[in-house]
Amino acid sequence: MSDLRDAARTRVEIEVVAPGELTDPDIRAWRALRAASGAPANPFMEPEFTRAVGRVRPASRVAVLRERQGDGGPVGFFPYEKGPLGYGRAIGLGVSDCQGAVLRTGLPLTARELLGGCSLAAWEFDNLEAGQGLFVPSAAEGFESPVIEVGEGYAAYEAGLRARSPTFLRTTTAKERRLGRQAGEVRFVFDERDPAALRALMAWKSAQYRRTGRRDRFAQEWISGLVRLLADTRTPGCSGVLSVLYAAGRPVAAHFGLRSRTVLSCWFPAYDPEFARFSPGLILHLRMAEAAAAAGIGMLDLGRGAAEYKDALKTGGLRVYEGSAARRGARAALSWLGREPSRRAHSFVRSRPRLAGYAQRTLKRLGRLRAGQRTGRRAGRRAG
Repeated sequence: MSDLRDAARTRVEIEVVAPGELTDPDIRAWRALRAASGAPANPFMEPEFTRAVGRVRPASRVAVLRERQGDGGPVGFFPYEKGPLGYGRAIGLGVSDCQGAVLRTGLPLTARELLGGCSLAAWEFDNLEAGQGLFVPSAAEGFESPVIEVGEGYAAYEAGLRARSPTFLRTTTAKERRLGRQAGEVRFVFDERDPAALRALMAWKSAQYRRTGRRDRFAQEWISGLVRLLADTRTPGCSGVLSVLYAAGRPVAAHFGLRSRTVLSCWFPAYDPEFARFSPGLILHLRMAEAAAAAGIGMLDLGRGAAEYKDALKTGGLRVYEGSAARRGARAALSWLGREPSRRAHSFVRSRPRLAGYAQRTLKRLGRLRAGQRTGRRAGRRAG
């Protein structure tokens, strides 16, 4: 049952539906609007991602926009999740690496009017796409999302990498050869369909989260369920891709991401710690770049967040934004008070390398402490 609302004082009519209620014509219109936007074809901005989130997040909604005097066809889509007190957040916030509305260029609409049509007091984002004219002015901070550009082919990328970081490339390729000599034949599969490999990746990633003192994303059923759904998704604009590096038939590193025809959004990389001395994650990313170029993909988006491997591999970066857009009123003020202090605290730490390093070391110590406590509890249960 859809909820029909009008955007006050605009020529745009807004109908709010659940993602599963989008019709085939809606999906075609969404894809056409996205293709006409000129933005990189990021799979997180495709309807398939929103529909998958809708299956695991019941509060997911999509505003379908139509002009009152038009032909009745959609002129925009705005996916979001709605919480209490009219608080909204980007669809899949916490795991979605590209966020925003899909709108016809020049649509006569403001952010406040769109939020009003959705009965939202505020809308939070942490990876807002550049070019989102309605929401970028509300952003609190901007960040680089590093990318690997392989549109001219892998050989051109490797030549550039050799010029920029000769030691890095030489060391990584030497480790790949050593992995083959010491562990067995090295094999890479760009689009692996074996569910066991996906389970191994998720187990490695969970262990990594715990080791580093971070919240285990895969312990949240909606995230693990979302990954499994997307692993089975096969459409031109959004397909799950599991890439695996094997040694002697054993997976030693893996990555799960989403791809369109031209963009691979890197999402969940991990490796078996037993093989850490060979840097299997770096080897995996080089082989992914090579396979992506061969498949016609022009860019790998490594995602927001600082990491040494991203600095070594990247050729450039895209801009993404964090913040929230809000309407005037008490509910918007409550939303701001509930979120902004925490965001500013994180920003304060990120902007000070020494403090950020201290925070990272503290998280790792907490991770080791928790791991020790879990080991102690298991030993106690066995003794009992």
